[in-house]
Amino acid sequence: MTLRDLINSVDSEQYSDNPLYQKLRTTKPEYGCIRRIQVKEQDGQLVITNAHVGSLGDILTYVIEVAPELNISKVQQVS
Repeated sequence: MTLRDLINSVDSEQYSDNPLYQKLRTTKPEYGCIRRIQVKEQDGQLVITNAHVGSLGDILTYVIEVAPELNISKVQQVS
């Protein structure tokens, strides 16, 4: 799943007031890349890397790679 796929899969009404979500929804995906956004746990914290490399349009095309030891459901609330 790419970041663009993830953005398009969530309930847009839930995030309608979030400026970053709105920007990501309206940005046109660009060239794409073999880079991956990596999600892992380190010292009890969720760590997301490679989300800062490239233009916003490029980042939307990156595949999200979740560490196999993490069990993340499609719907999960953050407290």
